[in-house]
Amino acid sequence: MAFNVRPDIDAAADKLSSTFGSKREIQRLPEVLWEGETVEMLATGIYGKGNGLLAMTSTRLIFLKHGVMSQQVEDFPYSKISSVQWSGGMLSGSLIVFASGNKAEIKQIPKADGKEFADRLRSHIAAGAALASALPTTGAQQDVGGRLATLDQLRATGAITDAEYQDRRTQILNSI
Repeated sequence: MAFNVRPDIDAAADKLSSTFGSKREIQRLPEVLWEGETVEMLATGIYGKGNGLLAMTSTRLIFLKHGVMSQQVEDFPYSKISSVQWSGGMLSGSLIVFASGNKAEIKQIPKADGKEFADRLRSHIAAGAALASALPTTGAQQDVGGRLATLDQLRATGAITDAEYQDRRTQILNSI
């Protein structure tokens, strides 16, 4: 099904095994994205009071439900996610995200989408942890050149996106 929303959203929507209960959310997704944020993967699921859309972006995980009577948006920045659990059944499964001491369980994610979603989310978390440990942010005497070199290596190996690279580079330079 063609949505014609935005190239990144359309590409992610094309890979969905089912768009049942999420067509309105796919259309509304650009309204909740930040400037420069891109969508990498989508999945449908149930969280809170209803069926909605789970979006993995370049910077965060978003759950969007846009019903006639109510709307719900909850986001989880990758830096706040401590772990992810996936448990799959015969046709669907549950993704549990632990973030900032809280637990969010998104249920009824199609099995084909859920496993890949969990794996890619773990990859984002690992890349963020590697970046955080490689780039300490305290102490005025730190080697800015070394931090920038580490950042360049992370981008070159694909551990971070160009957007994440630019964001972290700006943070490093602003810390001088």
